[in-house]
Amino acid sequence: MPQRKKAPSQRQWRRMDLHLHTPASIDFKQASVTYLDFLRHAEEKNLDIIAFTDHNSAAGYARYLQEVEELEMLERRKRLQEDEKKRLEEYRRLREKILIFPGFEFTATLGFHILAIFPPETTVRELDHLLLSLHVPPEKLDDGSGEVGATTDVLTAYRAINEAGGLVIAAHANSSHGVAMPGFDFGGQTRIAYTQDANLHALEVTDLDSKSRRRTAAFFSGVKPEYPRRMHCIQGSDAHKLDFDPRYKNEMGVGDRATEILIDEVSFDAIKEVFLGNDFSRTRPYRSPTEEPFDPIREAREQGETLVQAFHDKLHDRRAITPAILHDVVALANTNGGTIYIGASASVRSAVVGVDRPETASADLRAAISKQITPPLEVQIESLKSQGKNVLQMIVPRGSDVPYALDGATIYVRSENETNLAVRDEIVQLVRESLAVEFAAAGSAPIAARVESHVESAKVPVIAPAAPPVSPPRTGVEIVSLDVRKGVRYYSVRDLRNERIVQNVTLASARSLWQYAISEQEKNPCTPDKVQWTGDIGVWKTHKRGGKVRYDLVQRAGDKLFVYYGVTEDGLHGAWRKLIEGDAGVEELPEMESHAEIGAPIDLAAEEIAPSVESLEPTDFGAEPVPEEEMFQPPIIRDEVAEAYIGNGSATRPLEAFDETPPIPEMDTFRSPFAEPLPSSQDLESEFDEGMEEPELPREEIAPAPEMQAEESVAREISIEPPVVAEVKMDEDVPVEPPAPPPAPKTRAQAWREQLDRALAESRLAQDKPQMPEPGGSESEKPEGEA
Repeated sequence: MPQRKKAPSQRQWRRMDLHLHTPASIDFKQASVTYLDFLRHAEEKNLDIIAFTDHNSAAGYARYLQEVEELEMLERRKRLQEDEKKRLEEYRRLREKILIFPGFEFTATLGFHILAIFPPETTVRELDHLLLSLHVPPEKLDDGSGEVGATTDVLTAYRAINEAGGLVIAAHANSSHGVAMPGFDFGGQTRIAYTQDANLHALEVTDLDSKSRRRTAAFFSGVKPEYPRRMHCIQGSDAHKLDFDPRYKNEMGVGDRATEILIDEVSFDAIKEVFLGNDFSRTRPYRSPTEEPFDPIREAREQGETLVQAFHDKLHDRRAITPAILHDVVALANTNGGTIYIGASASVRSAVVGVDRPETASADLRAAISKQITPPLEVQIESLKSQGKNVLQMIVPRGSDVPYALDGATIYVRSENETNLAVRDEIVQLVRESLAVEFAAAGSAPIAARVESHVESAKVPVIAPAAPPVSPPRTGVEIVSLDVRKGVRYYSVRDLRNERIVQNVTLASARSLWQYAISEQEKNPCTPDKVQWTGDIGVWKTHKRGGKVRYDLVQRAGDKLFVYYGVTEDGLHGAWRKLIEGDAGVEELPEMESHAEIGAPIDLAAEEIAPSVESLEPTDFGAEPVPEEEMFQPPIIRDEVAEAYIGNGSATRPLEAFDETPPIPEMDTFRSPFAEPLPSSQDLESEFDEGMEEPELPREEIAPAPEMQAEESVAREISIEPPVVAEVKMDEDVPVEPPAPPPAPKTRAQAWREQLDRALAESRLAQDKPQMPEPGGSESEKPEGEA
């Protein structure tokens, strides 16, 4: 008998544990436990919602249903014994109190674990059918084992579970069997794909209540350039027994690590609505009554102003909405979306000011947005409590009709933790993106843009054009070139976060960080003897700006210097992070839970897998590994797994800054606002390891199944075309002219301009080329995918 939905009630916090194993899992540690014991213990923990998630099996949920149905059958036949009657009554009482979801913990290729959770009305047959379609062997459907051989890759599993109507949650994402892959020295692009996929609803993490600045939720908060989609993070017990045993502090019991969720009713649909929304304050780690309640406002203030959140302690300025609030609304809508907090400053040391009459304040704010911002923009405003005061939380979505403007004329964008007026190049890029979306919806290609001619001027290259071996940091700015016209210096400045180059910037017109970089370049240029070098990278200056420590970093390639101004901690990766933190900067990682299914210690697992897997950064799942000597050449490395997310903004994309190919419309919500480059793989490989807490796991446990590695082991596809040399017949009497000297290396600005010209020429050629109908049919008869 399927469980009934609980009746709607007022929105309130409910306690849930969505990762529980039953005696049907082969590694459950208390074989004598009954399903009635299981539910009673969940009641003792005050759980409102639970999910049965045995390994690659729905057998546990089936046995639970079978036991209840057998008791109901005996009741209908009036053959119930007294003890059976009590058990049935107890089941009914507990089922009225606790909502139980069917599900399973799926083991994908390479051993990654995924929670699949379904509505109560889902049948066991439907679950079994889905498991079979995911290539779980039929003979292992009832085993409850994490070892099921080669199954299905992670992205296919995400899609299949989501299309079947389930919740898709990456299980213990920050462990060795988690998709975030901490401790693995490969797979940077794959990690981006596995944690930013549109079919993934949430990440289950083991450090949700951690105070560390490197906790998983902070890493996936939308501030990392490679991970622009903010992820819902929850926690689950991953229980393999009923009770917690203090002798094994890493093995949780039922309900020992629960999540609280703010919902209108206790139902599957209400939970899914939260995970599909952008209000990240509606989930929080459960804390006992003796602990201080979780405060999402304080957590946000600890992060301070970022790319995706802003703070204002006052709503009104002279009886009108504070203009800076509306500036931030426009900027976030034009950039990546985000959250604005009103009634509290970004400094945790300052007391919360609060907002009087939050209902009236919310109405005033909505009215101002409706009147002054065009095109229309829907925002979500909630009132939260912090330090006993009301604070407004306004969620601004990534706009679907950019650019947005204030009073019909003023356009703002968000850059790191600041809101600025958009300059010409940024406005052009916003318009191009908007047109690309329109053309994609109309099914046609955009008209090629006209390449404007520029006045000839004296150009003084400031930064060397040669590409350094270590990729630049991912925040801050770099001065690319200098153009002197009639005595005025015009700079081209590159934003390291999105790799966009803004031209014609002067000292007078530059925004704050740009102005700092230009001022330093003119008045205090970097000299190598003032840099603290470690190899070919070094630290020039350290300063504080906007409440954040920033670094001026330097990189040398031969006799050339690359200077990166205002780099924040979010932009440090690989060698740059080691340069700043050194041995003293590496935090001691806490010991996490250890389960039989978790696998070997993370560093050991990486050592075991690395020899057999050349790279998890694929271009083609069926490709042979590319020889090592052939993998150094190209300036842009393509990655098919990551490129599935490049067009829609779930990851960075190569900077063909004015490429007008329509983006993939599936994930517009998380599409990055500007063209971005694909990060180099060797730097991404260590990014997560250095920016996350890593669990210590027992050495004797098993690493991800090696027989599944070959299916997903892939290599970069690199196309290197040798130069074509014309064949010339030589005559002995004719003197041979000496070969022409090699051309001078192009500046970075010249290379980018040539790349733009080629893209525009290809676009024009594609438009001018007549489309010939295929033989044997008209245009209307073509298959849908070829139209």
